[in-house]
Amino acid sequence: MKVLANDGISQSGIDALEKAGIEVITTKVAQEQLINFINEHQIDVVLVRSATQVRKEVIDACPSLKVIGRGGVGMDNIDVAYARGKGLHVINTPAASSASVAELVFAHLFGGVRFLHDANRNMPLDGDSRFKDLKKSYAQGSELRGKTIGIIGFGRIGREVAKIALGCGMKVIASDNQVGEADITLDFYDGQQVTLKIKTAPVSELIQHSDFITLHVPAQKEYVIGKKEIEQMKEGAAIINAARGGIIDEVALIEALDSGKLSFAGLDTFEQEPTPAVKVLMNHKISLSPHIGAATGEAQDRIGTELAQQIVSILKPA
Repeated sequence: MKVLANDGISQSGIDALEKAGIEVITTKVAQEQLINFINEHQIDVVLVRSATQVRKEVIDACPSLKVIGRGGVGMDNIDVAYARGKGLHVINTPAASSASVAELVFAHLFGGVRFLHDANRNMPLDGDSRFKDLKKSYAQGSELRGKTIGIIGFGRIGREVAKIALGCGMKVIASDNQVGEADITLDFYDGQQVTLKIKTAPVSELIQHSDFITLHVPAQKEYVIGKKEIEQMKEGAAIINAARGGIIDEVALIEALDSGKLSFAGLDTFEQEPTPAVKVLMNHKISLSPHIGAATGEAQDRIGTELAQQIVSILKPA
């Protein structure tokens, strides 16, 4: 049995697969060479993250494939229904990176309310000559405590965001198509637990009452946040997107930032990924990261281990 981890896999995942007698290949194969490589080496499992595409033509051309795995949550780079219709197993790791993504959301939030993203651009340039001016320009920060965060998409990641928000003393409003009410349990270092109920509300209500909005939905055919939705937001609100590119209208976002309607944005994903628009990259009100929501050592270990467990159960059932 052979696994091609084309976008990489943690050492913990490799160890678990090899312990089960499964060969792991970590060669990075270019997209245009993927079919040839799979067939030449008789690959049983191909593992991807967001870079490699496993579309219909790959599935049809590679009869040795039994499993397609996605290290992470979204599977928009895989033709999932088609693969399953052909009898292939398609797996992912929806829970493994939730905490890492949620923490990145708050990295952008904490940085945004204190202008750290902009200060870190300007301090190396002017910190020695304009220190007092910069101090004054960044002196109007705000606290997260007491503010309202609106979470659009209340699955695993959305709920992890809610936990951190509650710990910061924020009010939480959530919106989800399938959840009416959710229990959020806060676990503390000494074993204590506190469970709170979070009720969901329509997006149209959420955006009107939130100081900060964070999105945690799959890829969409249309914008979740466009010009109309931004117009309904509170003056000075902020948006974080660590979900998928294309769910926010970036043109409308830039206009709202430039006009002062929105105070800042935090983007980990982009409409034109992997070549984000220059206007987005250069806007001083946007905190930027290059799609690294799940990119922590802890998350990658969990992802690798979880993928390995699923693969072993499929290829070597007890």
